[in-house]
Amino acid sequence: MLPAPPPPSFRHDINGLRAWAVVAVVLFHFGVPGFGGGFVGVDVFFVISGFLMTGIVVRGLERGGSPWFFMASFYMARARRILPALIVLCAVLLALGWWVLMPLDYKALGTHVAFSLVFLSNIKFWREAGYFDAASHEKWLLHTWSLAVEWQFYLLLPLVLLAIWTWRPGRRAVVVAMTVGLLASLALSIGATPWRPAAAFFLLPTRAWEMLAGGLVYLLAHRWHGTERQRLALEVAGMALVIGSIVGFDSSSAWPGWRALVPVLGTVGLLLAARRESRWTGHPVAQWLGTRSYSIYLWHWPIVVALTYLEWQANPGAIAAGLALALVLGHLSYHGVENPARRQLDQRPLRWGAVALLAGVVVVVAPGAGIRSQEGVLGRFSPEVEIASQEALNKKPRQKECFTIGGTQSPSCVYGGTRVKAVLIGDSHADAVTTALAAAVPNASDGIMDWSYVSCPTIFGVKNLSPNYRPDEKCGEFLDWSVTQLATIPKDVPLVIINRTSVYAVGHNEPGHDDANKPAVYFSKPYSSSAPAFLVEFAERLTDTACQLAKNRSVYLVRPIPEMGVDVPKMMARRLSLGNNEAVSISLADYHQRHAMVWAAQNAARDRCGVKILDPLPYLCWDGRCHGAKDGRPLYYDDDHLSEHGNKLLVPMFAEIFQAPPRASAAPKL
Repeated sequence: MLPAPPPPSFRHDINGLRAWAVVAVVLFHFGVPGFGGGFVGVDVFFVISGFLMTGIVVRGLERGGSPWFFMASFYMARARRILPALIVLCAVLLALGWWVLMPLDYKALGTHVAFSLVFLSNIKFWREAGYFDAASHEKWLLHTWSLAVEWQFYLLLPLVLLAIWTWRPGRRAVVVAMTVGLLASLALSIGATPWRPAAAFFLLPTRAWEMLAGGLVYLLAHRWHGTERQRLALEVAGMALVIGSIVGFDSSSAWPGWRALVPVLGTVGLLLAARRESRWTGHPVAQWLGTRSYSIYLWHWPIVVALTYLEWQANPGAIAAGLALALVLGHLSYHGVENPARRQLDQRPLRWGAVALLAGVVVVVAPGAGIRSQEGVLGRFSPEVEIASQEALNKKPRQKECFTIGGTQSPSCVYGGTRVKAVLIGDSHADAVTTALAAAVPNASDGIMDWSYVSCPTIFGVKNLSPNYRPDEKCGEFLDWSVTQLATIPKDVPLVIINRTSVYAVGHNEPGHDDANKPAVYFSKPYSSSAPAFLVEFAERLTDTACQLAKNRSVYLVRPIPEMGVDVPKMMARRLSLGNNEAVSISLADYHQRHAMVWAAQNAARDRCGVKILDPLPYLCWDGRCHGAKDGRPLYYDDDHLSEHGNKLLVPMFAEIFQAPPRASAAPKL
């Protein structure tokens, strides 16, 4: 057994590097120009964590003694470092949330508090949405995903290294094992990033290589003794890579994957350079920010979300005030929570410190669980506010059962009576108006058949190009199945087609999405942008599909449903709670500009093969605007899907389908 090495001295360069990392992340989240790739600060943090934690564990193994006592001490030291400030943050958010958060938002916060304090929030957020999605940027504890990844690494690292050390003591075996782990994790990250971007971003297996890179620097750094000039050159190169990543990447960059190698290698170079008197990291400002980096990181994100909540996220004055507030709260948290808690817990036996931290977690998680169980605690706001907020839940009955999200077939749910008078096919926009179509049938014994399928436009030959596409989504095969099934349905039963068609051709219109003018599908070949050639092909395919389906039955194409661009219930409820009655709407001019190509393709199908057109605009638009609400109640359950209340405005439109005289053949009775 090697003699115990002397305790490591404080690394001012690492502390300064933390400052660079937290500044990059904070300015990116606040939307400051020039920091489009500031999210790489998290990758820098991961490398630093791997370096420091590997050093602690390996030095502990080299000292010998009881491995279990060492691991307990290791875990307790990490908990003392991370939990107190996080507990206080969660408690403050729950307290403030009582007064300002709508029930659905408050319920989500209660859930996220529990997952954050048990360090599983990365898994929770992975299952909810991608990190760069607009919806994720209204989650008050989204940033805790990185703490969860680090904590999971902390849990596994001592166990794995202890097993290796027991089998073959010494650093050599540890280096080999960590190298193998790094290569496997990196390969997984590169492979998963284009295939499963959210999982690759949030989960430990695709992030572990970054921390292992830092660990290998610790284990191998002693073998390199560079001159001061060489260390300076290495530092400059490392800073160039880190700064280049911050400036050169943005939220459209598939991450982490191979691109994360750039800031990781830069951080590795800076750790190897180990220049204690560096201009980059040794400056007093960098040292001040570095010591407070954890608390600044904790508090900055809720401020970003608050600006979004108040619709101030693009206000320069509000952004400047938010940045200043993040520094102030980070400073107060560092001196008022981090340091005192660490000192107090250090003075107590290990067991009692663990009990104190566990008690703190329980005290905060318990009310969070209660908030979740009480559906966000209704009754805290005026009826007008809560009616607007709760419209987000007003979705189609039996949606989970009947809205197809995978596979090649639909459950073919029937809404209304058992005598099928129409078949509805399309994507989630069809799902959102199913009951309106069912409400338009002439008799109580009549019904409609639902063939709605997630993210599946009714266009033959379509192939999905979206990075969020799941392998079990088989749109093309489903459309083939639908053609086969239509052959078994009497020809006098019309087919109604409803899709959010434009989004597949030109991307989303909501703020926060980075796919504007990028197609989500392709036919003959993929296109990286909505080029004229692609739009022509898209329109021709749409028209041809409608005409093929119209050969044997009546086909009704519904014009695109207006997309509001913002979550209507959420926005309305927030505005009403703040005394703001501003309506949510878009201009008819904006609507027609976005959907001009789809209208033209639908018109071509009407002129070529007699397809009939149904127009929702007379029912959803007036006074030159398309409205997200009517008489103080939202018409949508999010930004673009009509709610069960809103879709009933379209019943008169759908009634046109059933006013034509019936054909001789009978509809099937189920």
